[in-house]
Amino acid sequence: MSLTVAELAVQSLIENGIDTLYCVPGVQNDLFFDALYDHAQKLTPIQARHEQGAAYMALGAALATGRPQAFSLVPGPGFLNGCAALCTAYSLNAPLFALIGQIPSRAIGKQFGLLHEIDDQLEILQSMTKFAVRVIDAGEAASIFADAWTALRTGRPRPVGVEVPVDIWRGASTAAAGSLAINPPAPEPVPAKAISAAAAMITTAKRPLIVVGSGAQDHSAEIRKMAAEIGAGVMTFRTGHGVMDSTDPQCITMPVGHSLWPECDLVIGLGTRLTTQKIEWGVDDNLQILHIDIDPEIPDRGPPATLKIIADLKMALPALFAAIAGGQPDRSGWCQTISETKLRFADLFAEKLGPQLGFLAAIRNALPEDGIFVDELTQIGYVSRFTFPSYHPRTFLSTGYQGTLGWGLATAMGAAHARRDVPVVSIAGDGGAMFTIAELASAALHNIPVNIIVMNDNAFGNVRGIQRDKFNERYIASNLTSPDFVQLAQSCGVTAAKATTPAELEAELRKAIQHDGPNLIEVPVGEFPSPWEFILMPKLRGV
Repeated sequence: MSLTVAELAVQSLIENGIDTLYCVPGVQNDLFFDALYDHAQKLTPIQARHEQGAAYMALGAALATGRPQAFSLVPGPGFLNGCAALCTAYSLNAPLFALIGQIPSRAIGKQFGLLHEIDDQLEILQSMTKFAVRVIDAGEAASIFADAWTALRTGRPRPVGVEVPVDIWRGASTAAAGSLAINPPAPEPVPAKAISAAAAMITTAKRPLIVVGSGAQDHSAEIRKMAAEIGAGVMTFRTGHGVMDSTDPQCITMPVGHSLWPECDLVIGLGTRLTTQKIEWGVDDNLQILHIDIDPEIPDRGPPATLKIIADLKMALPALFAAIAGGQPDRSGWCQTISETKLRFADLFAEKLGPQLGFLAAIRNALPEDGIFVDELTQIGYVSRFTFPSYHPRTFLSTGYQGTLGWGLATAMGAAHARRDVPVVSIAGDGGAMFTIAELASAALHNIPVNIIVMNDNAFGNVRGIQRDKFNERYIASNLTSPDFVQLAQSCGVTAAKATTPAELEAELRKAIQHDGPNLIEVPVGEFPSPWEFILMPKLRGV
């Protein structure tokens, strides 16, 4: 028996491993949700209060699990509301399936002024996905969904999108239930010649550094083993955190890496753009670059790699380790330099960023090693990117280069919903918190055990800090009037408390983590010292 397109969409999600749909329903998608009703035990809808909340929740679930997640929105303003999350997912290489409604197919592009009509919606969707297509013929729906899943599971992880006009949902497809699962192709083996060349580069290097990004998150064990074998420091920042255990002697933060950069003679990029190192810190003829990435375009951006290997790290790392094992020179002097530089920066951080470090230590002390920390565009968030210890992959979630203010609360809710087995802590300033604060009601409705910390300085604190330090205290458009977050949370059915010191925050967070449900802790704060000297660091090579 054939399926309608609405039924096909539901079955396609289920058969490809999706068990949760983050969503805001609406008239153009009514037929899809009616089809979902009969399968809600297998594909559970988690309805948000705002479209950006739904898309951010899907993003958080994808980042925390590494598995594809799905969200569904109505067209026009609903779709546009979700675009901040979608472009963030694109920048973070997150595997999201976006199911987007559309006005009647016969009216697309004709500017009749129909409900939720916008021009070029598909083109906008295509700009934030690796694959996006519209279903116009119900008979082609099965192949379109198959193509979307193939794209999602092949190559570099990034979102895909399928747009379905309201009149197409009821059309008869050519598919039957049980035939919609898509298996990804097996990764290609890495040519032996490329592995030999890479091994030779590593073996002859005296002072190697490794840089990891989001593409390395699922290859932590191999990278830790390689770092120990070759005595290389491993740089992590934002999306690379957790690949290395922060207690590992080889794990280094970006400020430490920047200090070591002039001495490095080989940089190995693994699942990262290497943008900061190649473009901002600079390269010269004395630096070799070995870049391994699944995306063929990445290594050629900016200064070219000495050797590029286009491959899945799943295939490349074991082959490379086998080629280098047991044949490495003594790099104990380089390891000692790394250790001394780490100690020097730890003292410098303590001297210059004490207020932020106090609150971050409180969070780290209360959060188990496998707990998930969700970064935000706030003062302790910036400092967390180079001081917050991470011990396991996918336990530090960040916006990456997109820097999406306000993503934190809803993203953490998605992470907490998908990973109920570990505590999830979200930090936010009062400015960013208000972007998705309505999702407190969603957290209460679905009993999502998220722990939200709001650092309230009644300002866009980062903007105000820059105006203080760079513009002679010429403050403009940076002050805010914020609500009582404790009362606001409680009115939504969320357990809430206030803490004024790091010790109080740690105590309240320990209690919150034990509570099976959503929690919020408000922390009134003043101005923090600027962290920017440790983030925007000058060019050192090729000047």
